[in-house]
Amino acid sequence: MEGTLGIIAKIVISVVALEHLYILWIEMFAWETAGKKTFKSLPEHLFKETKGLAANQGLYNGFLAAGLIWSLFIMDGVWQQNIALFFLGCVIIAAIFGAITADKGIFYKQGLPALIGFVLVIMA
Repeated sequence: MEGTLGIIAKIVISVVALEHLYILWIEMFAWETAGKKTFKSLPEHLFKETKGLAANQGLYNGFLAAGLIWSLFIMDGVWQQNIALFFLGCVIIAAIFGAITADKGIFYKQGLPALIGFVLVIMA
């Protein structure tokens, strides 16, 4: 990913990765505090009971972030693009599934930035 579009693509990838690190933090370490403020549709009594499940989800978000961050450090342009597209694609699919099964806003908050990044990577 070279040139101006490549730089913009890397910035978007970084933003998506940071978003997933933030989700990791909420789900793994702040589920009963920040989680309650973020996931307002869940009844308050469920947060303690679902702490382990949320931590598991947080770990998966961490893997997505790790893959996106990894893509930024790959020197071979073809591999860098392939790894970035794979992990952005994973985020897009997860966001579509989340929008269908949980809250439509998930697509706009997580899927749309990843989709923008996906298009930018292809264009770069």
